[in-house]
Amino acid sequence: MNCFGLCCVALPYAKSADFAFNKDSGTPCRNLQSDFLCGIHDELRSKGFRGCVAYECFGAGQNVSQNIYEGKDWVKHPELANEMFQVFPIVQQLHEMLWYIKEALEAQVAQSIHEELQIAFERTEQLTKKAPAEILGIDVPRHRAYVNELLLKVSEMVRPKPTNAKLAKRRDFLGAKLQGANLRGVSLRGALLIAADLRGADLRQTDVIGADFRDADLRGADLRGSIFLTQAQVNAAKGDASTKLPATVKVPAHWKK
Repeated sequence: MNCFGLCCVALPYAKSADFAFNKDSGTPCRNLQSDFLCGIHDELRSKGFRGCVAYECFGAGQNVSQNIYEGKDWVKHPELANEMFQVFPIVQQLHEMLWYIKEALEAQVAQSIHEELQIAFERTEQLTKKAPAEILGIDVPRHRAYVNELLLKVSEMVRPKPTNAKLAKRRDFLGAKLQGANLRGVSLRGALLIAADLRGADLRQTDVIGADFRDADLRGADLRGSIFLTQAQVNAAKGDASTKLPATVKVPAHWKK
């Protein structure tokens, strides 16, 4: 096993529409098996764990388990458990940044800042290779701000000028009726799109970093060319075979064919 089920232990969650029961940080989920696999992996959505389906560690679990702690798991080495559970969320954030920077590096229009992006990637990657004590001392908000400044530059380079100025200024789309809406080029950074009706909407070349797509209806929507769209965001939404996605993400198994 490459990962020690760290997301199933280190992270807390509260009983809600996304989780069937409360769990404190550092407490193993009752569905976690002794081999660190999920006992209900194929039934997560039906069992009330949609939050797990939408979660993405970006490879941080494997890195913490196999590289930073050299294969020593928290069960056989309980003295490492608390530290490991604190290290994991930090490394997860760093891996997420690496994922965004990598996508930014692939944007042809961002060639003018390619060197800056490459430096940011290498600096971030180096942080993920530090010893646990050093990782716990990382100023994550400061590093995120540094990376975000570059990602914003890429976003401005990629996105055409939005034609809908009103929607471009909006951030709260909770349950919004946006069927067929033209959102092309709009920055939806951190936007609340929970349960929004986005059927047939044009989301091409939108910046969706941090946008909340939980239960958003993406049937027939066009997200090709959107930037910083993660698999977790897509997994949290509703869609079908008519949804057009960028090549960086896959069609979720629970979407209607």
